[in-house]
Amino acid sequence: MLLQQPGFIGQLRLKNRVVMSPMGTNYSTTDGLSTARDRAYYAERARGGVAMIMTEAMVITEQARPHHNSLCCYHDRFIPGLASIVEAIKAHDCLVFGQLNHRGALLRRSVLGMEPVGPSIWTNPNTGDAVRALAVPEIHDIQKLFVAAARRLWLAGYDGVEIHAANGYLFQQFFTRRINHRTDQYGGKIENRMRLLIETIDRVRQALPDLCLVVRLSASEFTADGYTTEEIIALAQAVQSTGVAAIDLSGGSNESPQLSKYCIQPPSFPRGCLAPAAKPIKDSVSIPVLLAGRIVDAADAEQLLASGSADFISLGRALYADPHWCLKAFGQVKAPIRQCISCNVCFERLTLEKDVSCVQNPMVGTEFETLEHAEPHLFAAPKSQRKRVLVLGAGVAGIEAARVLKGRGHEVEVWEKSDRVGGQMHLAVAAPDKKEVQLVWDYRWTELGELKVPVRTGVIADVAKIRTFAPDYVVVATGAVPSTPPLNTTSLDKDIAVMHAWEVLNEPERIAPVTAVTVVGGGMVGVEVADLLRLKGCNIQVLEMLADAANGMARNNKFELLERLAASGVQILTQCRILGVKGRQITVQFAQGAPKQLAIGDALIFATGPKPNIDVLKEVKASGIPFSRIGDCNVPGDFLNAVRDGWMVALSIDTQPLLSAPAAIGQIPAKPHLAGKLA
Repeated sequence: MLLQQPGFIGQLRLKNRVVMSPMGTNYSTTDGLSTARDRAYYAERARGGVAMIMTEAMVITEQARPHHNSLCCYHDRFIPGLASIVEAIKAHDCLVFGQLNHRGALLRRSVLGMEPVGPSIWTNPNTGDAVRALAVPEIHDIQKLFVAAARRLWLAGYDGVEIHAANGYLFQQFFTRRINHRTDQYGGKIENRMRLLIETIDRVRQALPDLCLVVRLSASEFTADGYTTEEIIALAQAVQSTGVAAIDLSGGSNESPQLSKYCIQPPSFPRGCLAPAAKPIKDSVSIPVLLAGRIVDAADAEQLLASGSADFISLGRALYADPHWCLKAFGQVKAPIRQCISCNVCFERLTLEKDVSCVQNPMVGTEFETLEHAEPHLFAAPKSQRKRVLVLGAGVAGIEAARVLKGRGHEVEVWEKSDRVGGQMHLAVAAPDKKEVQLVWDYRWTELGELKVPVRTGVIADVAKIRTFAPDYVVVATGAVPSTPPLNTTSLDKDIAVMHAWEVLNEPERIAPVTAVTVVGGGMVGVEVADLLRLKGCNIQVLEMLADAANGMARNNKFELLERLAASGVQILTQCRILGVKGRQITVQFAQGAPKQLAIGDALIFATGPKPNIDVLKEVKASGIPFSRIGDCNVPGDFLNAVRDGWMVALSIDTQPLLSAPAAIGQIPAKPHLAGKLA
């Protein structure tokens, strides 16, 4: 296995070919100091088997902070905390590098009042903030700050430093003609546009000659007016000539969702998507090349290494999803990898100044993220008393609860009212480019099969059945149902089909090709229904009350989807209040304008949200058995909330007192467990 082979970056020997990318967490203090949460987060990924960890991008000056709770390195007071992170990582035979960055023009005034600065006067496309051009003395000051920050990392015990010159930040801003319009020694011809980076590398190497140095570049900007392949090859060769140990390749620019999607890719992008852009660069240099970009499982990584596109694999979001990715990939932990689904909730939370979390791994950054809690069946059960637990509902929340409960040594059974398991997973994978979401289910269903947890379908739970089963605890995970349409539709023409978005996702054939349809509700479900129907050539209008459509989606995924819909002629009408329907017309009001009538077409589809399905709650309460509600039957939300509820409630049951002694299992026929598939 190529992935498992050792390799060298400079004089440093890496035990395998997997490097953890520098990814933000917002786990630090508001003053930029490291915390116990930082240490636990990095230590668990070191324990998980990666050869080297790049800690998150750290700023070199107090005037360039990107987030309220990001790690910092602009003063000596940060050294002790950073040293404690290094110690926690190295305890697991793992090297550690620190990434240094200056966002330049992409700094946000809305975050800590940072002033956007860059090579030239410009406007930040994300925020509309005006960007001030740096004077030459300021450029030299920034270079000195990089040297000072690198020295602090060296003193903290880091094995090396990465200079972040990718993803649209300061060094890339100077390199690209799109943004750099200077006429002095830092602008114009390519030698001048790369000068800031090359000089900074030289300054760091002169000050710290024994420090191992890596540089991150964007293999392409993925825009017609971006730098060319020849230019980025020239930059890579110039970087190599400075004596750096390796080049780390990413892609795109975080200046806008349209370009950021090449850095933080949505699920529509193929796995290993940066390989074609990386290969010419890799072929042009002799130092090792690291490569990121939608690497989800070990097969993806092996393919990139075998193709000669990279020497090392740079894993980012995959290690949010599963810190033990390497140990599982190498067969040292006998459990499936929790694979990243590229939903980009992690990236969205950072953008919103929240701490990072993950749909596949909502325990990220907590004390419950350890292998013992994540894969409890691999360890001896806790000494707390074994309990008999009934889980009602075989969707993601219920299956996750059952998985953790069984792994912790409890006796568990799952009852599902319908004739198939999966809950809303069937809806989640129905829209285009959503097949990766299936991985949320596959990991949990596969483990449940290995654990031989009985899953019984077609069971209507009532007081008698619950009491016969005699559980010590009941977990109610019955999901949600479509909410009642917010309009009276009785005055519509009878030939207009009225249905809920869930019905369309479950049975797309209910809408014939080239049908004219109106979708009421432009949230995530509404636009995904539109995306599904555009493939049938339907004439679609989506009506959304808020100012923006697709709220609830991560912005990289959202903008890519909205661009796709617009290109297909789908009309999305926002700030649209629905006043009523009659005949073949729907009456709406845009903002504060006068009422207006729109043609409905042949179908009216409501995507106006679900409500908790709590029909069984009366029976559970009447049984007298303690219970918890988890997932959508508690509060409708997303898979992150469903998995978190299931995981944490399962852990809490260890502390619940026993209600009664276990009784015989009721005579309810079991359905065979089909591991890895939705039954």
